[in-house]
Amino acid sequence: QVQLVESGGDLVQPGGSLRLSCAASGNIFSINDMGWYRQTPGKQRELIALIGAGYYTNYLDSVKGRFTISRDNAKNSVYLQMNSLSPEDTAVYYCYAVILPADGRRYMDYWGQGTQVTVSS
Repeated sequence: QVQLVESGGDLVQPGGSLRLSCAASGNIFSINDMGWYRQTPGKQRELIALIGAGYYTNYLDSVKGRFTISRDNAKNSVYLQMNSLSPEDTAVYYCYAVILPADGRRYMDYWGQGTQVTVSS
C-alpha cells in the first residue's frame, strides 16, 4: 500500500521560513509528478508547486520567488522551502504524487494527510 507522509508544518512569524517534507512509501514502481497543494476553510484546494520527473517546476504566481520545490528520487521525497511567509500563506498543506504501484497497471494520484502551516505574530 502506497502512502505519503508529510512533516514540517508549524507556527511561524511573518517573514519567516519553513521547510515541508513529504516521503512516499510502500510498494512503488515509479513516481511521476510530485507537488504541494494548500487549502483554507471554505476554499478549494489549490496547486502551489509542482515538480515533474524531469525536474521541471511550476508555481502558483503568488508564491513565485518565495517558495522552492525540490525532490529526491532516491528517497521518494518532495520538499517545499517556503520563505518570506505571510499570513495569507496560512493553510493546510497537502503533498501530492502521481505514482505507479509495483503491483499496479496505471499511475494513480496519492495525497498526504496534510500539515498545518500558520503564519502569525
